[in-house]
Amino acid sequence: MAKLKSAVKRHKQSLKRRAQNRHVRSTVKSAVKEVRAGIAETGDKAAELLRNAASLIARAGSKGVLHKKTASRKISRLAKAVRKAAAAK
Repeated sequence: MAKLKSAVKRHKQSLKRRAQNRHVRSTVKSAVKEVRAGIAETGDKAAELLRNAASLIARAGSKGVLHKKTASRKISRLAKAVRKAAAAK
């Protein structure tokens, strides 16, 4: 365990950041699952779910929770899947 006052503070901050980042990552994963489920059920609701998921993913990318290019790739792949499902129906 850290002994210096500054090291103790940095450790506390890292624990807070870790908890927040885990929450954001979990929320993003849940949103992606909802979009995939929406694609499987009906394509109508998937577009609305995609907007919500894309917003969460972009926010995670801008905050540094996800790498910016990773966030962009995830959004792109989801949008492509929604377009493909809409075209099939």
